[in-house]
Amino acid sequence: MSKSADFPYLPSGFDPEEELLDQLSNRPGNQRCVVGRDELLLVVHEVPKPGVPEREPLIFWRRADETWLDYAGGKGLRRLGDLLDRYAKVIDEKEELIEEADTAAEIFELVRASAPLSRSSRNLMLAIDHTAVQDEDNRELKSYRDRVRELERAAEQLNHDARLTMEYWKAERGEEQQEAAEKLNKIAFRLNLLAGFFLPLVALGGLFGMNVDLPDFVQGWFWLIFFGGLCTGGTLVWLVSRKTGENS
Repeated sequence: MSKSADFPYLPSGFDPEEELLDQLSNRPGNQRCVVGRDELLLVVHEVPKPGVPEREPLIFWRRADETWLDYAGGKGLRRLGDLLDRYAKVIDEKEELIEEADTAAEIFELVRASAPLSRSSRNLMLAIDHTAVQDEDNRELKSYRDRVRELERAAEQLNHDARLTMEYWKAERGEEQQEAAEKLNKIAFRLNLLAGFFLPLVALGGLFGMNVDLPDFVQGWFWLIFFGGLCTGGTLVWLVSRKTGENS
């Protein structure tokens, strides 16, 4: 009996019992163990690719005679171990990239890649764990169960490290921007001091450029007030500039 019409994702050599087929739809669905009367169907996904929402299903079928068949038609669960190898390789590569990342864009791409990897590895762990409970005498399956638990923890740690690194980068950039803003404020403050000091000089220079005769009784007090103002203003500018320099 061909299952290609109703279940296009099932390998052509698979002929599961009706109790299994009744639990399936025309799409593979999430990673899980489907339990029939005498048979099992293990649905897992290929390692997720960044930016690709679709998942490639990999189906393993345990017949009533307790023989496992994989999606390529081979006997046994060797290809399940190969899948775990691919997960381990991707996780190791991403961990190395976290250490070598130099830009926020690289960290962002790692966060995007690590999140689906963490979810997929966790669902894979749950599916294999459930399958191991149903096929409790299969030592190979138990070995894969223990290994996928380690991979799930590694993928979760990878996702945590990527997000933590992103938060650290954001905090670091925020501090740098704040320091730059403070430096600009100090520079603007000093420029305002200089402008406030030289503006009266410019005004006086313009006044002296005019041919205006001052009364004799004003000339002595004028120069006294003029130089006294210069000394007071210069002292004030020096004190404030030194204070801002100590705080910078």
